[in-house]
Amino acid sequence: MWFKNLIIYRLPVPWAMDLANLEEQLARNPFARCSGSEQQRSGWVPPRTGGSLVFAMNRQWLIALCTEQRLLPSSVINDEVKERAEALEAQQGYAPGRKQLKELRERVAEELLPRAFTRRRTTFVWIDPVNGWLAIDASAIGKSEEVIEQLRHCLDEFPLQLLHTQLSPTSAMADWLAGGDAPRGFTIDRDCELKAAGEEKAAVRYVRHPLDGDEIAGEIKAHLAAGKLPTRLALTWDDRLSFILTEKLEIKRLAFLDLIKEEAEKSAEHADEQFDADFALMTGELARFLPSVVATLGGEVVETAK
Repeated sequence: MWFKNLIIYRLPVPWAMDLANLEEQLARNPFARCSGSEQQRSGWVPPRTGGSLVFAMNRQWLIALCTEQRLLPSSVINDEVKERAEALEAQQGYAPGRKQLKELRERVAEELLPRAFTRRRTTFVWIDPVNGWLAIDASAIGKSEEVIEQLRHCLDEFPLQLLHTQLSPTSAMADWLAGGDAPRGFTIDRDCELKAAGEEKAAVRYVRHPLDGDEIAGEIKAHLAAGKLPTRLALTWDDRLSFILTEKLEIKRLAFLDLIKEEAEKSAEHADEQFDADFALMTGELARFLPSVVATLGGEVVETAK
């Protein structure tokens, strides 16, 4: 249940939604398996086995979206279409035209879809209604938008927006690398990516490589001077969380260091207690971590009402 990524959104502070209403509105779209004719279906499931659609603890909420997809590779469809097209050509004496091939492809896909294997994934969402945070454990904004779309479909009102900061992550990361030091409370780790802004998008990557030596620091400064911009930088916060910060303000490869997980394990004896302990510690750390990230990026851009 420990989040590995964060796509960060903002809600009004505090969010005018109570637990009962949230659960009632999510219940409008509970998860159900794909029908024979559906390629994908999504719906809400209990985050904890046997629980309700919203797990709540210490005024923190956790919800989960389950998505089932039917796996029908285009190569399978193409092979079947080719075989049937050859049989059709032998039958009618000439090769099928574009329209016939299109209709044949649609018919093949429709016939094969119910027999395709399925794959499921569950995406977790942490909501702090008091402080207005909503974070999705997704590796990219595009994947998080699938979750947001489902929330907008279920909720009567959903005043949500992406987090925006005064400093862009790119400019902040460039300053840290040029100065050779991270902001207070953070340390620079061993991964970094810099990209040129031109059409070729030339990139330089340092992977599991110390960035604080004179030689490497000099190389990085030279790349910055040549116009390359940082797009990813590995950091550690407060010796408790390690992560990759991207130019889109995505948090990737989020790892809660062993000390935190050991604290959770010590306070739990059973699976349910472990879930509770994990969630309490994770949300407690995130509630401190996110304001620190925002502060290092110059504070939040707050949209004023027009």
